[in-house]
Amino acid sequence: MADTLFPLNTGAKIPALGLGTWQSEPGQVKKAISHALSVGYKHIDCAYVYGNEDEVGAGLAEGFQSGIKREDLFVTTKLWCTYHSRVEENLDLSLKSLGLDYVDLYLMHWPVPMNPKGNHPNLPKHPDGSRDLDTSWSYIKTWKEMEKLVKTGKVKAIGVANFSVEYLEELLPDATVTPAVNQIENHPYLPQQDVVDFCRPKGIHITAYSPLGSTGSPLMKDEAIQEVAKRHSVSAGAVLLSYHVARGNSVLAKSVTPSRIEENRNIIELDSSDMKALEKISKDKGMTRFIYPAFGVNLGFSDKQ
Repeated sequence: MADTLFPLNTGAKIPALGLGTWQSEPGQVKKAISHALSVGYKHIDCAYVYGNEDEVGAGLAEGFQSGIKREDLFVTTKLWCTYHSRVEENLDLSLKSLGLDYVDLYLMHWPVPMNPKGNHPNLPKHPDGSRDLDTSWSYIKTWKEMEKLVKTGKVKAIGVANFSVEYLEELLPDATVTPAVNQIENHPYLPQQDVVDFCRPKGIHITAYSPLGSTGSPLMKDEAIQEVAKRHSVSAGAVLLSYHVARGNSVLAKSVTPSRIEENRNIIELDSSDMKALEKISKDKGMTRFIYPAFGVNLGFSDKQ
């Protein structure tokens, strides 16, 4: 089931399981990518701001040398906030690092333009420590710039990440190209059902990141998840990854450990009673969001209002 493909609104297909590269330690990313490709991963997720795209590129190059074809892979990268008014420039930096002519998917990482001339290239701040936002620019303008990329051949599809229903409702009337994907934090503690239900009829595919919650997340030890895992004789991690595929969403599993990279391919079929048990968790315990940068912006998520 790890080899399941989901259709995008462009006609392309996105592999259900991807290897995430956020917070992957320097010096280990190349090996992780190379190993993942050797055991059958076809979907690699990266981002300019992760600062490791050179290593991702080196790992991809090893894969190509071993006979893997570029057209058999699905590579995603993301536009960072300080580049909202310089979209193609940021894409070109990523392509150069990755050693690629194109990416399969280019996402707006957050709908928050930040000062391109601030005191830091990625995380500019004011003297009081608050984020230095670019109030002269809007993410809708950013999307219009991203739409132009499709004609260049450097991207096969464009999409968004971390978009709430409110932000999508604001974006879509101005969009000529509907986002192919909305990549969001997603797991049984944060099902984001409102976002999933809004996107589906519009043909916007959901990709889940942080599917195990954040580092040291209580998700792995949650009794309801352990119960489902026991029933299928698999790990809690396998249940948490399989949950997304059962929902029709792709999922990113982050690891640099070869055995864990292989283990994460163990996607199983969950039945309706499993899904009911997993869906009940957030209803009983409330929502927990692990990733919410201090932009000082209300991003419109229902759990944050």
